[in-house]
Amino acid sequence: MGKVTGFMEYERVEEGYAPVAERLKHYKEFVIGLDDAQAKVQGARCMDCGTPFCNSGCPVNNIIPDFNDLVYRGDWQSAFTVLDSTNNFPEFTGRICPAPCEAACVLNINNDPVGIKSIEHAIVDRAWQEGWVVPRPAAQKTGKRVAVVGSGPAGMAAAQQLARAGHAVTLFEKNDRVGGLLRYGIPDFKMEKHLIDRRVEQMEAEGVTVRTGVLVGAMPKDGPGAKVTNLAQETVSAEQLLKDYDAVLLTGGSETSRDLPVTGRELEGIHFAMELLPQQNRANAGDKVKDALSAKGKHVIVIGGGDTGSDCVGTSNRHGAKSVTQFEVMPMPPEQEDKPLTWPYWPIKLRTSSSHEEGAVREFAISTKAFVGEKGKVKALKTVQVAFKDGKLTEVAGTEKDWPADLVLLAMGFTNPVGSVLEAFGVDKDQRGNAKASTELAGGYATSVPKVFAAGDMRRGQSLVVWAIREGRQAARAIDEYLMGATELPR
Repeated sequence: MGKVTGFMEYERVEEGYAPVAERLKHYKEFVIGLDDAQAKVQGARCMDCGTPFCNSGCPVNNIIPDFNDLVYRGDWQSAFTVLDSTNNFPEFTGRICPAPCEAACVLNINNDPVGIKSIEHAIVDRAWQEGWVVPRPAAQKTGKRVAVVGSGPAGMAAAQQLARAGHAVTLFEKNDRVGGLLRYGIPDFKMEKHLIDRRVEQMEAEGVTVRTGVLVGAMPKDGPGAKVTNLAQETVSAEQLLKDYDAVLLTGGSETSRDLPVTGRELEGIHFAMELLPQQNRANAGDKVKDALSAKGKHVIVIGGGDTGSDCVGTSNRHGAKSVTQFEVMPMPPEQEDKPLTWPYWPIKLRTSSSHEEGAVREFAISTKAFVGEKGKVKALKTVQVAFKDGKLTEVAGTEKDWPADLVLLAMGFTNPVGSVLEAFGVDKDQRGNAKASTELAGGYATSVPKVFAAGDMRRGQSLVVWAIREGRQAARAIDEYLMGATELPR
C-alpha cells in the first residue's frame, strides 16, 4: 500500500503543538494537524504487509492500509468512506486515542510506525470541511423502540447504528449535555466539545431522540459514587423503561473513582480528579459553577500516573498552580520498549504527554502514607518510596518524605460504573462490579435480564474511547438481531 519504497524513503512526521506559553492561556485545542503533503508522505510510508497487524491492533478494526493508500493517491473522499465504514466518530479517536494500531504497525518492529492517528485526524477533519459527513436516516422504520442509557461514545455509537437500522432510539443522559466522560472527563484542550455537538445534530437528523438531564434509576448517597457528576432534573425508573421499550442498552461510563483511604483523607482540599475536570469543562461551556475548585497559586499534587492524572496536570497549569507534582506508585517504565518482546501488543514504556511538557514534576515508585492538615485543610503529604520484593510492592526504609500540598487530586482510575443503575435493572454483575455480559456472536452483550443489554465501560470497565465505540457498534448489532431475527449491521 502507499508507495512501494516509501517506508525506506520517508521519516515519520509528528503533528505539531502550539508553544507552551501560548496554549497555557486557554482551554482550546493546540495540536497542529498534518497538511495535505505531510499526510500524503505518511500514507506513502505504509508497507504492503502480508498481514496488516494494524487492523487487528485497532479495536474498531479500521481498514488502515486502504485509507493510507487513498490519502497517498489524493483520493480523500474515498479515504473517508473507508474510515467511516468502521468508525462512527474518527474525529474523537483521531484526537484522543493512544493509537494501539501504531504499536501494531509492522514498520514499528525496527522503525518508527506510520502516523496512522494523524492520518485519521486529517481525513475526518477534511471530510467535515468538504461536507461529506451527512445524516443517513433509515429508508424504512421497524416500529421497534430502543432506549440507550448513557450518552458517552458507546451510547452514541450504538444509538446511531440502531437508528440507521430503522429503530426508534431514545438516548438518555443524566447530565445536561451529550457525551458522558467524553464531555466532562476529557479536557477541552484535548478535544473541543463542538465536535460532539455536531455529531448530536447528525444523529438527531437520523432519528435519534435525545433526552438530557434524565437520571435512570438512582445515584448512590455516599462513598465515591456520590461524587459522580449528576445534573439530572428528572428521574425515570428502570421499570418504566422496560415497559416502554422493546430493548434497553446500558452504556454508562465507569465513573466511580478509586479512593485513597489513608489518615487525613477527610481534610478539605482533597478531591477526586472527576470533581475538578467536569467543573472546568462546564465553565468552558459558559456555565456558572458554584464553589468550583481552583489550583491557582497552590501546590498541587496529583496521585495517579495515567491519562486522568495527566489531564489534571494540564488543567492545574492553566489555572496558574504554584507547582504541580504527579505521583505514580509503579516504578518508572523504560523510555524505549523491548520491541521484539512486545510487538505487536501495546507496550509498557515511559509516555510523556503534552501536559507533562507544560510543567510538572513526576515521581515514580512512591506511595502516600498520610495527609497532614492545618485547621481542617490539607497542607502536606507524607510519602515513602516503594519497590517490588517477592512480587509485592514494599516500602523502602529511610525514604519517608513530606511534600507541601494545598490541593490533592486523586486520579487513580475508576473501580466500576455507578452500581445503583445496574441494581435498578437487577442485572448480574461480574467480580469488578460491571454488568455481566459476554461478547459472543450469539447472545452477545445481553445481560441476565431479558431485553436488557450492556456495552462499553458499563460492561468491560474503565477503558478507551475506541473500545467504547467498538462495543457500542457490536451491541447495536446484537440488539438489531434480537429485535428482528437477523441483522445487516456490521460487527
